[in-house]
Amino acid sequence: MTELQAPLPSAPSGPKVKKFMLVNRKAPYGTIYALESLEVALITATFDQDVSLVFMDDGVYQLVKGQQTQGIGIKNFSPAFRALEGYDVEKLYVDETSMAQRGLVEKDLLVPVEVLSSAQLGELMAQQDVILSF
Repeated sequence: MTELQAPLPSAPSGPKVKKFMLVNRKAPYGTIYALESLEVALITATFDQDVSLVFMDDGVYQLVKGQQTQGIGIKNFSPAFRALEGYDVEKLYVDETSMAQRGLVEKDLLVPVEVLSSAQLGELMAQQDVILSF
Protein backbone atom coordinates (compact mmCIF):
# COMPACT_ATOMS: atom_id res chain seq x y z
CA MET A 1 0.00 0.00 0.00
CA THR A 2 1.36 3.47 -0.90
CA GLU A 3 0.76 6.64 0.98
CA LEU A 4 -0.56 9.68 -0.74
CA GLN A 5 1.86 12.51 -0.40
CA ALA A 6 1.26 16.15 -0.99
CA PRO A 7 3.54 17.57 -3.62
CA LEU A 8 6.56 19.36 -2.25
CA PRO A 9 6.34 23.11 -2.50
CA SER A 10 8.49 24.42 -5.30
CA ALA A 11 11.52 26.41 -4.34
CA PRO A 12 11.25 30.10 -5.04
CA SER A 13 12.87 31.02 -8.34
CA GLY A 14 14.48 34.08 -6.80
CA PRO A 15 13.31 37.40 -5.46
CA LYS A 16 10.29 38.87 -7.21
CA VAL A 17 11.04 42.03 -9.08
CA LYS A 18 8.50 44.73 -8.37
CA LYS A 19 7.89 47.90 -10.31
CA PHE A 20 8.59 50.93 -8.11
CA MET A 21 7.66 54.40 -9.29
CA LEU A 22 8.89 57.41 -7.38
CA VAL A 23 6.90 60.56 -8.11
CA ASN A 24 8.82 63.77 -7.48
CA ARG A 25 6.61 66.83 -7.05
CA LYS A 26 8.71 69.16 -4.88
CA ALA A 27 11.43 71.68 -5.72
CA PRO A 28 14.95 70.36 -5.18
CA TYR A 29 15.80 72.48 -2.14
CA GLY A 30 13.88 73.75 0.88
CA THR A 31 12.63 70.30 1.89
CA ILE A 32 14.20 66.88 2.19
CA TYR A 33 11.82 65.22 -0.30
CA ALA A 34 13.98 65.47 -3.44
CA LEU A 35 17.11 64.07 -1.82
CA GLU A 36 15.12 61.33 -0.07
CA SER A 37 13.56 60.27 -3.36
CA LEU A 38 16.99 60.02 -4.99
CA GLU A 39 18.29 57.91 -2.10
CA VAL A 40 15.24 55.60 -2.22
CA ALA A 41 15.75 55.17 -5.98
CA LEU A 42 19.39 54.17 -5.52
CA ILE A 43 18.66 51.81 -2.63
CA THR A 44 15.71 50.18 -4.41
CA ALA A 45 17.77 49.69 -7.56
CA THR A 46 20.55 48.11 -5.48
CA PHE A 47 18.06 45.35 -4.66
CA ASP A 48 17.47 44.77 -8.39
CA GLN A 49 13.98 46.21 -8.46
CA ASP A 50 12.48 47.93 -11.50
CA VAL A 51 12.69 51.63 -10.62
CA SER A 52 11.26 54.57 -12.52
CA LEU A 53 11.18 58.24 -11.59
CA VAL A 54 8.53 60.77 -12.53
CA PHE A 55 9.07 64.51 -12.24
CA MET A 56 6.03 66.75 -12.19
CA ASP A 57 4.91 70.06 -10.74
CA ASP A 58 7.94 71.78 -9.13
CA GLY A 59 9.73 68.42 -9.15
CA VAL A 60 10.85 69.17 -12.72
CA TYR A 61 13.28 71.70 -11.24
CA GLN A 62 15.24 68.82 -9.70
CA LEU A 63 16.64 67.98 -13.14
CA VAL A 64 17.53 71.49 -14.34
CA LYS A 65 21.16 72.02 -15.36
CA GLY A 66 23.36 74.60 -13.66
CA GLN A 67 21.83 74.70 -10.21
CA GLN A 68 23.71 77.10 -7.93
CA THR A 69 23.20 76.37 -4.24
CA GLN A 70 26.07 78.25 -2.59
CA GLY A 71 23.80 81.17 -1.70
CA ILE A 72 21.49 78.96 0.36
CA GLY A 73 24.31 77.00 2.00
CA ILE A 74 23.18 73.59 0.74
CA LYS A 75 25.22 71.11 -1.27
CA ASN A 76 24.04 70.72 -4.86
CA PHE A 77 23.04 67.06 -5.20
CA SER A 78 21.71 67.33 -8.76
CA PRO A 79 24.83 65.75 -10.36
CA ALA A 80 23.88 62.55 -8.51
CA PHE A 81 21.06 62.07 -11.03
CA ARG A 82 23.77 61.15 -13.54
CA ALA A 83 24.65 58.15 -11.32
CA LEU A 84 21.21 56.60 -11.79
CA GLU A 85 22.19 54.97 -15.07
CA GLY A 86 24.98 53.08 -13.26
CA TYR A 87 22.28 51.54 -11.06
CA ASP A 88 20.15 50.62 -14.09
CA VAL A 89 17.64 53.36 -13.30
CA GLU A 90 17.01 54.57 -16.82
CA LYS A 91 13.26 55.19 -16.75
CA LEU A 92 12.96 58.91 -16.12
CA TYR A 93 9.71 60.61 -17.06
CA VAL A 94 8.72 64.26 -16.99
CA ASP A 95 5.21 65.66 -17.16
CA GLU A 96 5.00 67.80 -20.29
CA THR A 97 2.47 70.22 -18.78
CA SER A 98 4.70 70.84 -15.75
CA MET A 99 7.67 71.58 -18.00
CA ALA A 100 5.66 73.90 -20.24
CA GLN A 101 4.20 75.82 -17.28
CA ARG A 102 7.74 76.45 -16.02
CA GLY A 103 9.18 77.40 -19.43
CA LEU A 104 11.47 74.36 -19.57
CA VAL A 105 12.46 72.16 -22.50
CA GLU A 106 14.39 68.87 -22.58
CA LYS A 107 17.73 70.55 -23.34
CA ASP A 108 17.43 72.35 -19.96
CA LEU A 109 17.68 69.02 -18.12
CA LEU A 110 20.73 67.17 -16.77
CA VAL A 111 19.79 63.70 -17.94
CA PRO A 112 17.80 62.15 -20.77
CA VAL A 113 14.09 61.87 -19.97
CA GLU A 114 10.91 60.82 -21.69
CA VAL A 115 8.37 63.64 -21.73
CA LEU A 116 4.83 62.30 -21.31
CA SER A 117 1.34 63.74 -21.18
CA SER A 118 -0.73 63.44 -18.01
CA ALA A 119 -2.77 60.67 -19.64
CA GLN A 120 0.37 58.71 -20.55
CA LEU A 121 1.70 59.11 -17.00
CA GLY A 122 -1.61 57.83 -15.65
CA GLU A 123 -1.37 54.73 -17.83
CA LEU A 124 2.21 54.16 -16.71
CA MET A 125 1.23 54.56 -13.05
CA ALA A 126 -1.49 51.92 -13.46
CA GLN A 127 1.23 49.40 -14.39
CA GLN A 128 3.25 49.86 -11.18
CA ASP A 129 3.34 47.64 -8.11
CA VAL A 130 4.44 50.43 -5.75
CA ILE A 131 4.11 54.20 -6.13
CA LEU A 132 5.80 56.53 -3.68
CA SER A 133 5.18 60.27 -3.82
CA PHE A 134 7.79 62.76 -2.66
